[in-house]
Amino acid sequence: MSMEIIGQGKFLQLLNHNGWEYAERKKVSAIVAIIAEHQGKALVIEQFRPALGKRVIEWPAGLVGDVPGQENEDIVTAAQRELEEETGYRATRLQLLTYGPASAGLSNEIIHIFRAYDLVKVSAGGGVDDENITVHLVPLSEIDAWLRQKQQEDVLVDLKFYSGLYFLQH
Repeated sequence: MSMEIIGQGKFLQLLNHNGWEYAERKKVSAIVAIIAEHQGKALVIEQFRPALGKRVIEWPAGLVGDVPGQENEDIVTAAQRELEEETGYRATRLQLLTYGPASAGLSNEIIHIFRAYDLVKVSAGGGVDDENITVHLVPLSEIDAWLRQKQQEDVLVDLKFYSGLYFLQH
């Protein structure tokens, strides 16, 4: 059996490849996530995720190539854009740390994790359109307790967040 499109929406399509069903984003060339700290504090975002029906703690992140007219956007440029849109901070330098699947059994997405250095506040942040992102600067020395408190408040923590903490702490 070959690849077959079994469902389509505006932004996603459902594919079947030899009996394995998975989701694929349309018009996206990559996903970026940006881990950063500023003056000893982790730069964290919190936003409502409709698929989960809850607010989620995450690193700033976004899509590459999804903006009309910027389909060939460079991945580093996209990472810088997403960091600024979501947090209001601009990095002097971005370093690609690693990349890999987000959910290997469900999607073909590959996330590229960048580390942002030497942050400068340039705008309010908060995201674009209706993202309604809350930005947190959390002291790294208090991050574990802060995350536990958020979970007690019924806020979920994206598991990729813990991967980013590993990179910040090592």
